[in-house]
Amino acid sequence: MASTFSKVLLAGLTAFFLSVSLLAPPAAAQAPASVNPTAQSVKEQQLLDALKPGQALSGRASIPNKNAATLIQPGRDWRAYNQETLPRLAAIAVLGALAALVLFYLLRGKIMIDAGRSTMRILRFGAIDRFVHWLTATSFLTLALTGANVTFGKTLLAPIMGAEAFAAWAGFAKLIHNYVGFAFMAGVALTFLIWVKDNIPNMIDVKWFAAGGGLLSKGSHPPAKRFNGGQKIVFWSVVLGGAFMSISGWHLLFPTNEGLAEVQWHATIHGTLAFVMLALILAHIYIGSVGMEGAFDAMGSGEVDLNWAKEHHSLWVKEEQARKGTSRISGAAQPAE
Repeated sequence: MASTFSKVLLAGLTAFFLSVSLLAPPAAAQAPASVNPTAQSVKEQQLLDALKPGQALSGRASIPNKNAATLIQPGRDWRAYNQETLPRLAAIAVLGALAALVLFYLLRGKIMIDAGRSTMRILRFGAIDRFVHWLTATSFLTLALTGANVTFGKTLLAPIMGAEAFAAWAGFAKLIHNYVGFAFMAGVALTFLIWVKDNIPNMIDVKWFAAGGGLLSKGSHPPAKRFNGGQKIVFWSVVLGGAFMSISGWHLLFPTNEGLAEVQWHATIHGTLAFVMLALILAHIYIGSVGMEGAFDAMGSGEVDLNWAKEHHSLWVKEEQARKGTSRISGAAQPAE
């Protein structure tokens, strides 16, 4: 009997101590009293400072990619500009240019050939000239369409197309934009090489601008060589603006070890210049199509009406007629004087 009681008592004591040991927290899990749990935490002032332009808030990372330690990226002002300011400026530039062109057409009408069309034509642009022009023009318009999707797509297209369709279009537009950009770069470079000699500003351009380019009144066309003052503005805008857009676009396509702030700067330059150039090119498209009789032929067939050439580029016509051993004038009858 005593032996049985001893066994039961021993079993009970064993169970009691075992339960106590299981319920007690392990010694390693108890933090020492000397450790300050907030010593490595981010202070509130650090968070506020990180919201300033060009600053980031970073922590610690044990992996090789140290960029993973960045908690807050800089760019609050950049996002505000691209999401709020740039769309407003772009709308003002593009819609303002369109409104000005419509008003000009209503007041001035189509600029006609004062002497009427003749039966004689003169070669203005050869095949290479026209190829370079259309390469640059079509690539720019393609880039403008796909690039505008970044600024206006979510606002204008997404509500109409729906989320899935817009996502598919946005991905396709980005792909097209990236590859067509190389064609635009080539077009800008070739434009500079083949036409720079004819686009150096001179005093003839000053007189052309003083006379309003002959666009404001009928029957008054100031003399000009191969390119007049207005066309020279378009040329240098395309060359310089296209060069800056190409450089910024290259940085966006192939980012190096630049910081995020530099990438954002290139994106800002790229987007802003794009809409400024688009507004200017709209005026160029207007004059070269519906705004002026006979102007489209220059980049269409390459040959223009001789009377048109004499009215808008009289000095150039005299230079062409004075050339020995060449004949760029075709037709069966003498043109009207």
